[in-house]
Amino acid sequence: MPQSPIHEVVRDYYAERARNSDSCCAPNSASACCEPNNVLYPEELLSNLLEDVSSFSLGCGDPISLAGLQPGQSVLDLGSGGGLDCFLAAKQVGESGYVIGVDMTTEMLEKARASAERMKVTNVDFRHGFLEDLPVDDNSIDVTISNCVINLSPNKAKVFREVQRVLKPGGKLAVSDIVTDGPLPEAIKQSLSMWAGCIAGAVDVKEYVAMIEKAGLTEISITPTFFDKKTIDEALEELGDQIDLRLVSQDDLYKAVFSARITAKNPS
Repeated sequence: MPQSPIHEVVRDYYAERARNSDSCCAPNSASACCEPNNVLYPEELLSNLLEDVSSFSLGCGDPISLAGLQPGQSVLDLGSGGGLDCFLAAKQVGESGYVIGVDMTTEMLEKARASAERMKVTNVDFRHGFLEDLPVDDNSIDVTISNCVINLSPNKAKVFREVQRVLKPGGKLAVSDIVTDGPLPEAIKQSLSMWAGCIAGAVDVKEYVAMIEKAGLTEISITPTFFDKKTIDEALEELGDQIDLRLVSQDDLYKAVFSARITAKNPS
C-alpha cells in the first residue's frame, strides 16, 4: 500500500518508542495517558505476564474488558504495538482460540514476537501490515480490538471497511480511541508531530460514528472515558518550535479531545 507522510512520521515515532521501551504506562512514567496509578487494566487481567510486557502500553483504555472475549474466539488487534493486548486476549480465548496482531512498525513487531517467545505464547501471530489494507482473510475474525491506533490512520473510513471485511457475520468491534467534540484548531490538524501524539488525527465523534455506519457495522455505542489535561500539555510541549502555540487554545483542546470506548457489530 502506498505510504503517506503521516504513516512515515507515525511509524518513526513508535519505532523509537519500541527501541527505548518508552511506554506511557511504565512505572514512574510522567505521561498522563494512563489512569492515576499508571494502570489501564484491572490488576487481575495483568497477572502472569512479565513485568516489562504488562507495563509497556501506548494505549488510552482497556479494549480487552470491553470486548468480552470467550474461549475459542479469533481476535484481531489493529496496531498491536508491543503485543500487550494480544497477550491479554490470548489468555482469554485460550488454546482453542487465536489472536492476530497487525502493526506497520517493524520494531514493535520484533518486540512483540520476542515477548511471545519468552512467555511461550503460541496462539498469537504478529503480522506486518497497514490498518487500511489488513493481511487477514475475509470473514475470519470474531472480535476486532484496538487501543488508541485508529485515530493515527489518515484514512479511517477504509480502516472500518477493512474491519467489516474481516469480521464474521455477528462479529464485534471493541476499541478504545481518541475522538473530539467539535473541530480541532487547524494548526493542530496540520502538525505531523501531533498526528504521532494521537491528537491531530482525532475526528469528531459524529464523523467517527458515521464512518463506522457507512462501513456496514451496526449497534454502535460510544462511551466517553478519561483524558487528563496533562496529556495535551505534554503533546504541545513536544512540538517546540514546530507550531505557533498562540494559534492554539489549550482550553478548546481540553474541551474537545477525549478518549472513548467504542463498540459495534457486523450484522449476522
